[in-house]
Amino acid sequence: MKTKKKKLSDIPLEVRAEEALKKAVADTIADHKRTGDPIVVWRDDRVVKIPAEQIEIREPVTEYKPLDRKGK
Repeated sequence: MKTKKKKLSDIPLEVRAEEALKKAVADTIADHKRTGDPIVVWRDDRVVKIPAEQIEIREPVTEYKPLDRKGK
């Protein structure tokens, strides 16, 4: 059974932009862990520094639905 490949033009621009941003953040966090640099985040109304050894690497999850162009 063949799966149909989704065309990039079927994915809304804002979804593609969000996906790219999530990937960039995940890559940057992984780079910080690899190089031993801490990351700084905003948590509970204050700035928190997370040491590299405490950084958890997660793959970004993005789901999108193709646009229904027939209704336009």
